[in-house]
This record gives sequence, structure tokens and C-alpha cells, in this order.
Amino acid sequence: MAELKNLTKRGENYSQWYNELVVKADLAEQSAVRGCMVIKPYGYAIWEKMQRQLDDMFKETGHVNAYFPLLIPKSFLSKEAEHVEGFAKECAVVTHYRLKNSDNGQGVTVDPAARLEEELIIRPTSETIIWNTYKNWIQSYRDLPILCNQWANVMRWEMRTRLFLRTAEFLWQEGHTAHATKEEAEEEAVKMLNVYSTFAEKYMAMPVIKGVKSESEKFAGAVNTYTIEALMQDGKALQSGTSHFLGQNFAKAFDVQFLDRDNSLSYVWATSWGVSTRLMGALIMSHSDDNGLVLPPKLAPIQVVIVPIYRGEEQLAQIDEKVAGIVSALKAKGISVKYDNADNKRPGFKFADYELKGVPVRLVMGGRDLENNTIEVMRRDTLEKETRTCDGIVEYVEQLLEDIQNNIFEKARKFRDASIREVDTYAEFKEEIEKGGFIYAHWDGTAETEALIKEETKATIRCIPEDMDATPGVCMVTGKPSARRVLFARSY
Repeated sequence: MAELKNLTKRGENYSQWYNELVVKADLAEQSAVRGCMVIKPYGYAIWEKMQRQLDDMFKETGHVNAYFPLLIPKSFLSKEAEHVEGFAKECAVVTHYRLKNSDNGQGVTVDPAARLEEELIIRPTSETIIWNTYKNWIQSYRDLPILCNQWANVMRWEMRTRLFLRTAEFLWQEGHTAHATKEEAEEEAVKMLNVYSTFAEKYMAMPVIKGVKSESEKFAGAVNTYTIEALMQDGKALQSGTSHFLGQNFAKAFDVQFLDRDNSLSYVWATSWGVSTRLMGALIMSHSDDNGLVLPPKLAPIQVVIVPIYRGEEQLAQIDEKVAGIVSALKAKGISVKYDNADNKRPGFKFADYELKGVPVRLVMGGRDLENNTIEVMRRDTLEKETRTCDGIVEYVEQLLEDIQNNIFEKARKFRDASIREVDTYAEFKEEIEKGGFIYAHWDGTAETEALIKEETKATIRCIPEDMDATPGVCMVTGKPSARRVLFARSY
């Protein structure tokens, strides 16, 4: 039990707290392959709930799932110059297709006679293979729009990794859509950003700021990149979802044209958009505390756990019978519940373990509760306990889960809002950025100034916010005209 509770405190070392929590809460662990992770069953159960909800939201907006190859011919990445430049340093390359026994009989070696004519790239993202495919699917405006999504893994070679936040291989979804008009494609890109924003706030209970990336920070090959930016408890930003308006860049690179209504050839307009298992890191760092995970009920694999405290088998049998009705009634409400009457762990260990794993509600029934028709209720977000009568407990728990979801969001929103400041001078900016949080400041719109700020302060432009007053001013660094304030932060 001491091992479960012995977490580094966030205030002592936030990075170490995060790394320990991911492992101790049984979410993930390092693998035998450097830079790659094993997502453990409890961690994967949270990802599955995210995936299921997002998949439903995609389908409600007319999207369908497909699957495209893991391996991409190297020549495909050469067709869109900006795209390949953006990913070239992160690509894993397959050069051979066969192994053979070593001549000395010790294991296997690559067969030099099995070299591929053209190297294959393990996908860092799928625009190129998908647009090569779309060329065969699109002839006329009647074939548009194409609204495809795929759930997949991708590989981006990373030297410095952290579980969920930055790994060489990660899981994600990537939407790739094709449209007849620029307006329709732009509308799609914004629509999907709003889907991500809704998911982050309603399900992850994580407030986000929506906006457009600067030219330097946008996706390689995009015309515009839309983003949602969240603030973690250590004051660093985390990009939590992006949606890209790709213009006609990929259609031109792969010669994807269609006959429009006027019977003339036009290039197709495109979008792509994605979120990844990085959202797991966002979920952990947005809400969790020094006792472990704090999970929003809508994404918790176990929403309610019930633990009996008993003396003797006869009393346990009576509690089992009493709890069975509560379990059935909770399940009938669509609430995921676990009754842990296993006798191989003491109640105190179970309490610590479920607290560490962020189970939103814990119910405890002992011998006295059995006599009094009561049950102890503890909520994970505040650690408050109370004793309630068993009559009406199901309705109470149902409401409590909703209250916890709302409370977690409000706590995160208040923290985020209290961490936003406006500054007007570069000296003030340098001072404020050390405190963490989001800073709104004027910038002259040049890549040179942006690079200077990043080099001197490690802060980047997170986005040009969509819902903020666009009052002109002067750049805090150069004094040149600035169209509006932009959002700066240090980030993951």
C-alpha cells in the first residue's frame, strides 16, 4: 500500500510525478523497443472510451472508417515537398524484405539479396498513400465529398520520449476528406476542430482554446492548421488536437482532378485532422493530484467501485446479497460498476488502489451499514466521504457522477483562466513566461520575431485565438504594427 501511495508530489517534481503515475496506475510502461510503449489494459480501457466516443461523433458528422497501408513508397513522400521536409527526420525506413540464418549459426541476419527496389516508409501520417488512392476513387463531382477516417498507429522517430506524450509509435485517428470546393473543405476543417473541442470539454472535462497556428507552427503541407490548446497543471500548454485545411496541395501532387458541374477539370480540395494517445497524457495532467489519477466519469473504465468490509463468511454473504441489487440497478442506468469482494487484498489496499486509479465514486458497506441500511460514499475528485441510506443510492450516485464531471471541468477552467495574462512589453513577457500559463501579447507576424522569442524564452505561439478581440497594436519585441494579440506558452 505504501508503494501505491508513495507518489512524488506535483510541487516537488511535476515531470517525475507524471512518469510515476502513468506506471503506478497501470496505464503504460516502457517496452523492449526504445521509444515505444506498452499500453496496459487499464490505460487501453480509457483510450477505448475516448475512441468510442470520438468515433460516434465522427459518424454523426457523416464520416466513415477505412484502413490504408502501414507502408508508404518513398517516392510518394517526395511528391509534396513541404510535407516531406516536415517529416524527413522522423521517418523509419524499410529496406529489406527477408532475414536468413547467420553463417555462424548464431541467430539471423538481413539477407543482402532481399533489398527492396524502392524503400518503404513506415507511415508518419497517411496523406500521401491516401491521396494516391483517392486518385482512383474520384472522377466526377458526383464522387465528392469523400469523408474517411482511419484508426491506426503511426511511427515518428523520437529520441527523447515520455509515455503517452511523445513516443516513437503512437495510436491515433486521422481523418482525410476530399471536397469539390474550397469553402466546403474549409468548413470541414473548422467543423472537425469543433468536434475535438466539444470532446475535450464535455468528455475529458478539459477546457481548450481554439485558434489557428502561425505559419511556422502549421502542419507540413497545410494551408491552415486549426488547433485546440489546453493548459496542464504545471503551466505548460499541450496541443490536444489539430485540423488542417490542405487546399489543393496534395491533389496537385498526386494529380487528383474531377469533372465539375460545368464539365471542366478541377483539382480536389482537402482536409486532414487527428488526435492521438497524447490525449491520455492531457487527461492525466489536467486533473490528477498527489494521490493519483482523477478521471472524469464519462471516460472512467470503472465509474463506481463497491468494497465490502466484513467479519466472517456469513456477514460477507449478507453484504453480497444486499450489494447485488445496487450493482444491478447501477448497471441498468448504464453505469460501469465493480464489486470487489476478493479476499486476497485488504480493504485498505483496495481503497488506495482505486484512489490511485482515479475511480470517480467508491461505495463501502460494512456490518453496521448492513444493520442500518446505509452505505459510505466517497467521491474521488474532492475525497469527501458521507454516509447515505441505501434507499435512493442509485439515483444519488447517478447525480454524483454528473456533479463530479462538472466539478472537474470547472476546476480546470478556473485554473486555466487564472493562468492567462496580457503583456505589452518584451521585458514583462520574459518575466511572466517564467511563471507558466498562457500569455496574450502582440507580435509583428514575422517568422524571424517568432524564432527569436522561442530561442530566448522557450515559448512558442500556440495559436492565433478565434474568440479573442482582434484589436491592433504594436509588437512587444520590434515595435512594428501587430494585427492582434496571439497566444504564447511554453509547451510539451
